[in-house]
Amino acid sequence: MPSPAPTARPVVVLLTADDVPPPTDIDAITAIADVRTATADTLADVLPGADVLFVWDIFSGALADAWHAADSLRWMHVAAAGVDAVLFDELRDSDVLVTNARGVFDEPIAEYVLACVLAHDKLLHQTEEHRRLGQWAHRETLRVSGRRALVVGTGGIGRAIARLLRAVRLDVSGAGRRPRDDDPDFGTVVDSARLTDHLGDVDHLVMVAPLTEATRGMLGAAELAALPDGAHVVNVGRGALVDQSALTAEIASGRLAAHLDVLQTEPLPAGDPLWTLPGAHVSPHMSGDVIGWRDTLSRQFVDRLRVWVDGGVPGPAVDKQRGYVSGP
Repeated sequence: MPSPAPTARPVVVLLTADDVPPPTDIDAITAIADVRTATADTLADVLPGADVLFVWDIFSGALADAWHAADSLRWMHVAAAGVDAVLFDELRDSDVLVTNARGVFDEPIAEYVLACVLAHDKLLHQTEEHRRLGQWAHRETLRVSGRRALVVGTGGIGRAIARLLRAVRLDVSGAGRRPRDDDPDFGTVVDSARLTDHLGDVDHLVMVAPLTEATRGMLGAAELAALPDGAHVVNVGRGALVDQSALTAEIASGRLAAHLDVLQTEPLPAGDPLWTLPGAHVSPHMSGDVIGWRDTLSRQFVDRLRVWVDGGVPGPAVDKQRGYVSGP
């Protein structure tokens, strides 16, 4: 853990991009610290002497190339839940504290997943298509209560999803690194390394695990084949958790359906079959982005910076070897 912050005004580097709106609380940050603004091209020029790096451009991987200039960096805060885009070996092996936007996206993403589940079981997408075509097509829908959901990823977002799905009486369990039968939110947590063994009766499979070497491609062709006919996949984690080609083939066959908020390539390329396949529903990486989300992220950093300046620990540390904040 880094030593307490210096008594002098710290130097904060704000890593952003030309098309990213600035933090709304930039004045509050500059009241506490000397702020240098950088983009990917200029990061190496402004890092020398910096104490803190605030990664506001959350998909930037610029720090790896500029690492040689981080001669006094003590803390990096990432304005996102996932930190896979910013981790690299030298950072992992360093004493730099890494924190993320833990807690900001839990409830919004849980609400989004609930909407996907309800839209699937209540045929809302098909109803809208019939309306668009002027067709009065009476159908019967599924009862949500009693359906089974497996949430892959047992961090804060996964727990919020579990609680909300339980509220509408789905039978929810989790999949994570440590199996157990007494989890307060999931009840049963199965071993995510043996996912295939636990998919045979799943109606809704929710992918929200962090992207690490252990989870990359964890939902592959074998796992998808283990799902029952009619199962529904929701991915709000990272696109690389899923073998997208294998999932596309399953959707094209009519056996599975999916709501995908994250894709292997973003934006999804024109002409990709996921744009037009019945049963495929794509959104542009927006599941956690409720109105005011950037304001919340900005305030969170200001609050944590004040704690750090006072010599405290500015939030739960990311386990840099595992790639996420450990613990419930």
